[in-house]
Parts: sequence; structure tokens; C-alpha cells
Amino acid sequence: LSVVRGALEQITDEMDLHLIRAALSPIISETNDCAHGLYDAETGETIAQGSYGLPLFLASMQWTVQRVIAVAKKQGGFRDGDLWIVNDPYISGTHLNDVVLVKPVFVDGKPFGLFANTGHWMDMGGSVPGGWAPSATEIHQEGTIIPPLKLCDQGRFNDGVLSLITANVRLPRQLEGDLAAMMNVFTVGARGLDNLIERYGVETLQECITEILDRSERQMRSYIAEIPDGSYRFEDWFDNDGVEDRPLKVVVTLKMECDSILMDFTGTEEKARGPMNISDSTTMSMCLVAIKHIFPDVPVNGGAFRPIGFHIPRPSILSAQYPVPVGGTTDV
Repeated sequence: LSVVRGALEQITDEMDLHLIRAALSPIISETNDCAHGLYDAETGETIAQGSYGLPLFLASMQWTVQRVIAVAKKQGGFRDGDLWIVNDPYISGTHLNDVVLVKPVFVDGKPFGLFANTGHWMDMGGSVPGGWAPSATEIHQEGTIIPPLKLCDQGRFNDGVLSLITANVRLPRQLEGDLAAMMNVFTVGARGLDNLIERYGVETLQECITEILDRSERQMRSYIAEIPDGSYRFEDWFDNDGVEDRPLKVVVTLKMECDSILMDFTGTEEKARGPMNISDSTTMSMCLVAIKHIFPDVPVNGGAFRPIGFHIPRPSILSAQYPVPVGGTTDV
């Protein structure tokens, strides 16, 4: 189990490093604004995640993958050679500049898992270069929305999708370079996974992955069980949203029960007119980052996330709904 876990994490680490070295944009190559992971083909749970990318993507990519799985199922499911792309922040979290690619991995004609990566593209169009428009009052002022769609259909690249995107951005050549780097990284991941499958076989590897996730869940639950049961409430305010000069209230109540946590954000401000809104996946991801700091020895995978539940009112500034702006996602 230890060897398999280490190998899976090494694969995603290697994907991180390859993209950081191959990307054209400095925000990826110099600030590591990216992430890579391997996910369960059915549940979308995180199997392994690279350690060189941004913590912000710790869990948001899992929810993105799960939502792409739902869309793909409506269109007949994943096929070998498919590649999906999305940056819709209400689905993928964060903001329009963070573009997510999802690629299924097939072994002997059957889906084994899903590789996914996120890369910050320097510009996605919109009213200002770079996507950070502090006076924005709707998402369309921040850039181009890409819903979940196939960039490759069974290995056939959709040039029309790329042309549509590059026609709406200020740095099309840089975007094409970053996209090529992100796509090529899947080859690196597939090579490492193929070697692991050759060494252990699909059945043994799947059994190991199941046990790794289950052990992470048990470990996280054991730590949570040490915290006294009860409710712990905290509230704070953002000064304003950049458009309206009024405070924005954030409320969280941690409900501890036995070996699980419910994070309830009831009472949080419904909506910010300016770009101080974030999607629910970003909210959940940042909460899990905080919990991971408390229990740093629990491996980062979907099993570690299972004991933590969420109640995030809709609408709220922590569960952005179309068409509110979300450019200030990292500030929130």
C-alpha cells in the first residue's frame, strides 16, 4: 500500500513539475498556479494529487471532476481519447482564468480513472486584461465562459473550440502554448500509470486504491472524534465588495458529532454586487485546506474528505450563482 500510494503521488507530482517547466505563461511557470490529480472514474473522488500546485485546488478539482462526470453521462459517457475542458466558475470553482482539463484513462477498453489538471491562463477576455475587474457586476465583464465540453472527441481535436476561445482573449499564442503543455502532461501521467499497472495489475491496483482511500477516511475520523461534540460558531465581515461600500457578513458554525464535521454557513451574506463572490466548490476546498493544516499527516485524497459535510445557502457569497462576478475569489 505504501509503495502504491507513493507511486501514485509521484505520478501527479511529476505532472505538476512538467507543466511548470513547459508552460509559456509566468503565472504557471513562476508561481505554480496549477494542479494535477488522478480521480476515480465513477465517483470522481481524488485518488492522488500533486503537491507542487496551489492549495486552493486541493478539493475543488474533485468537485469539478464529479460535475464533468455528470455532464459526460448525459452525453453517453467517457470514451477513450476524449478530453473535456471547462472554466465555468459556478461548476469548476475559483475564476474564469483557471481552466480545467479532464481526460479519461482506459485500460483494456474499460475506464480506470480520470486525470485532470488546472492551469491559470493569463487572460480570458473581458473588460480588463488579466480578468481581475474590481468594478465588475456580472460574470461576462470578467471574461469568456467555457461550459463543460469536449476539446477532443475520441482523439479528434476540435479546432473550432480552440478558435472560439483564442478569438476572445488578448494573448492567444500564449494560451495555445499553455494548452499544449497541459495536454502533453497527460502523456506523462499515463506513462507512469501504465508502468504501475504493468507492475501490479489492474485488480491489485484498484484494491490498493480502495484501501488507501478507506484508511485516509478512518484516520481523519479518528482525529475528529478527539474533538468534543458540540457547535462552534464564528462570524466576520469583509469591508466591502469594491462596488458597494457596505460590510459583507460571513458566518460559519462547525457542528461536531462523533467522528464527522458539518460546516454550516447559514447567516452568510446572500450576494455581493461586486466580485467578492465565490462558488461552493471553492468554499469547500478552502475549508478542507484549513482542516488539512490541522491534521497534516492525513493523505490528500477523497477518503480524507468524506467525514466533512457542508451546508452552504444558495444564494450566498460563498455559493455564487450565475451571473454574479467571481474575480475576487482569492481575496475571499
